[in-house]
Amino acid sequence: MAEVDPSRLIAALADIERHVSELGWDQPARLFALVETATLLTLEPQLQERIVQTAEDALTAVEQEDFQLGGDITARLARLTWPATVTGCAIAMERAFLPPRFESLVPDDPEEAIEFVNSHEARTDVRVVVGVLRDGSRHGLARVLSSPEDLLGAEDLVPGLADALLATFKEENA
Repeated sequence: MAEVDPSRLIAALADIERHVSELGWDQPARLFALVETATLLTLEPQLQERIVQTAEDALTAVEQEDFQLGGDITARLARLTWPATVTGCAIAMERAFLPPRFESLVPDDPEEAIEFVNSHEARTDVRVVVGVLRDGSRHGLARVLSSPEDLLGAEDLVPGLADALLATFKEENA
């Protein structure tokens, strides 16, 4: 199997991360459709003055403004489907993490666990932007609140979230 060049996905995720970062922290999760820029400009020619096609296979992120996360993210994403014109999708979301040494102290009750993590002095706030393409490509970017100048990235940065995003491209008749 030929290796897929991840550069267009990474470029789209970097654009999303830059856009979300401009609005600061403490934002809700935000979902984006990734559409080939050429396709988008064909379908929506009025956007030609606002969107620049930087490469032949460039992707443009289109925010899904009616998206509300709430509850179990995997279950919420499992209910989504995309039209054929959507090449991929991405999500930007913030999470608080504790070092592994505190995991045994986290309460089992989800509400209590959230309160425990959010009020813990060792917590780390992270914004992740994870995206996938229909061909199975995946990548994630992360920015830590305490080190905002650093942008981390990896193919499997948040594998469970990437899997949930890929599942949104399931075949309707499968």
